[in-house]
Amino acid sequence: MQVLSWIDWTVLCVTLIAIVTYGTLQTRGSKNVKDYLRGGNTSKWWTIGLSVMATQASAITFLSTPGQAFNDGMGFVQFYFGLPIAMVVICMVFIPLYHRLKVYTAYEFLENRFDLKTRTLAAILFLIQRGLAAGITIFAPAIILSVVLGWDLLTLNIIIGFLVIIYTVSGGTRAVNVTQKHQMVVIFIGMLVAFFLIVDKLPEDITFTKALEIAGASGKMEVLDFSFDLNNRYTFWSGIIGGTFLMLSYFGTDQSQVQRYLSGKSVKEMQLGLIFNGLLKVPMQFFILLVGVMVFVFYQFNEAPVNFNPIATEVVLNSEYAEDYKTLQKEQKEIFNDKQKIIESFITSESDNASKYISFANQANDELRSEARELIEKAADGQNIKVESNDKDYVFIHFILTNLPRGLIGLLLAVILSAAMSSTASELNALGSTTTIDLYKRNTSKKSEEDMVRASRWFTFAWGIMAIGVACIANLAENLIQLVNIIGSIFYGNVLGIFLLAFFFKFVKGNAVFVAALITQVVVIGLFFLNEYELINLPFLWLNFVGCLIVIVIACLLQLISSNDESTTT
Repeated sequence: MQVLSWIDWTVLCVTLIAIVTYGTLQTRGSKNVKDYLRGGNTSKWWTIGLSVMATQASAITFLSTPGQAFNDGMGFVQFYFGLPIAMVVICMVFIPLYHRLKVYTAYEFLENRFDLKTRTLAAILFLIQRGLAAGITIFAPAIILSVVLGWDLLTLNIIIGFLVIIYTVSGGTRAVNVTQKHQMVVIFIGMLVAFFLIVDKLPEDITFTKALEIAGASGKMEVLDFSFDLNNRYTFWSGIIGGTFLMLSYFGTDQSQVQRYLSGKSVKEMQLGLIFNGLLKVPMQFFILLVGVMVFVFYQFNEAPVNFNPIATEVVLNSEYAEDYKTLQKEQKEIFNDKQKIIESFITSESDNASKYISFANQANDELRSEARELIEKAADGQNIKVESNDKDYVFIHFILTNLPRGLIGLLLAVILSAAMSSTASELNALGSTTTIDLYKRNTSKKSEEDMVRASRWFTFAWGIMAIGVACIANLAENLIQLVNIIGSIFYGNVLGIFLLAFFFKFVKGNAVFVAALITQVVVIGLFFLNEYELINLPFLWLNFVGCLIVIVIACLLQLISSNDESTTT
């Protein structure tokens, strides 16, 4: 794996410094709450759309998603099928209501509809899950870059965190919006360059169409799964049902997203921004997954490591299992050589038998990689150290560092860090504003505009420090993009249910909703752990739907019981 050249360092540093400086200079000096928390309501629809997209598209998206496709194919795109539906509902229901009430946070509405304690509970649930997620969006790129570049993890966490804190604290919502617009440009350019370079690096007789055929023969192009098998995390139905509820809650009730479109000049600008996001997001995720599939095809013609995590490989080669691991490396080389003959036959004849043999060869390679992971885990346990054996998150960064020309490596690293900064900035901005408006302002005596802005800056700074702290102590999950979605799914369904009760169940009062939300959160966390220990079969995406349904049902029942008791006593 090559060392970064001075050109790569220059491209990386200039890009990041330019974004931070631009965001700080363009938006410094916000003196009132409207300017600081809602960007002065000056954002156009394209700024809103790109900002909303950048908030969701963290570094995890650009590190984990290609690795997800490399291992499991295009099926992950089904996770996003509910997003366009959610965008339409939010444009019709949420945005007009938020705009009419002139709220700074989504949770202000809940006090108007229910009471202070329900508003406070929803805000606290948001702060818990988004505070954890903010740490992960820093930690995800930091740990991977630390492994592949040899940088110190703690230093990387601090650098990424403080770069974001500088312009987020300085300029507030508008700083986040204007920097995200440019960050998304860097991200789009970087991913397009990566895609065309991957295709260009394939053998001359392998066209893009042939590459897709090879990927299809290995089962990587199976986009749609209409089965109702709960063992499959990503199906059409989990995406449409669970995904819709997740996206409704995320874009409709999560302050990190709500704050992006509340900065719009008008209702129309806000709605156009979300529709823009709804139309572009699924194709963007499809394209990122396609990049991962092309990386898979590239490694059909170029030898890949048995495990893409270099630290994991180093650990096992320095253990008693070194010879066993070297045997697996030799076996993989043999599979690779045999596969070249099979692929050549497939290209020339396109026979069904050749297609089957490609699939068999890749299945054998997957089994071998699975054995390698087991050896790595044994070696790590024997040395009493923690190392990540699942290498999905290392596939794309390994390809970047070993195959791209100088200069472009710096650009792709800038893409990863820009994505980390954009997502983290939105989260810190939302955490600071929610703490200021929903907790500090609501529970203290009247403060001046300057006091509120100052408090918001300090809360944003404090959340930034906390996010860096979470990043420094976090542990890797099986796949980083799944970890973020799991955290969201545990909380989002409950919060969405509270908002749906507020919108559509006018007879339900605050006490019933508050109690129902507490019960639901305990139940959902319990269901998650029961699934983790394989006592039930309920993939995390369904927790959004289940949590939403449970809180609605319990709140309605509690309200009916309360109403009956009141009528009986009178």
